[in-house]
Amino acid sequence: MNVLVVDDAVEVLDLLTRALEKDGHDVRTAGSLARARFEIAREAPAVLILDVGLPDGTGVDLCRGLRREGAVFPILLLTARGEVAQRVAGLDAGADDFLAKPFAVAELRARIRALGRRGPIERGVFIDLGGAQLDLAARRAHRGEEPLPITAREWAILDLLVARRGRVVERTALLEQVWGEVNDRASASLDVIMARIRRKLGTHAVRTVRGEGYTVDG
Repeated sequence: MNVLVVDDAVEVLDLLTRALEKDGHDVRTAGSLARARFEIAREAPAVLILDVGLPDGTGVDLCRGLRREGAVFPILLLTARGEVAQRVAGLDAGADDFLAKPFAVAELRARIRALGRRGPIERGVFIDLGGAQLDLAARRAHRGEEPLPITAREWAILDLLVARRGRVVERTALLEQVWGEVNDRASASLDVIMARIRRKLGTHAVRTVRGEGYTVDG
């Protein structure tokens, strides 16, 4: 599988190149947004690993730009630990997954395998949830002619659920990827936001799987 790793730290590029090549992947690297764009134009990757902080801009901006241009390959963002705002902004920009630095290489390898199995995701298509229509790429939602106001954190949750529709997303996965922490405060916030999503999109838009998490039907 063709993997492009974008990070300005040489030691990170070397570490990930060695680890991913052991898994049989064809790894390319870039240390800046400019070089990343060059590599993507030359050949679109099967999976893009993208650091948020780069010398000539942010990975979030590149992610947003790629989605606007129609890129459908999965994107994994590398973020600073505890930076919840980065995670929400990244999901809002079209990222598929996150990993906080410092990270375990084994976990990154597992996430790349999962993203590779998922493959390209067609974006910008209206998705019907509970009778409401969502355009995840344009960040618009409506029911009939009525627009629905969806917050950035609500979009972040919906992105994860839709990307894995037909499968259960565990509560801890939602908390880790959207809030960046698993504790009582974050869990209570998730309950409030999930109730708000159902109030806006319909009670059947998101299904609770007791003792596991949430799912939307595929």
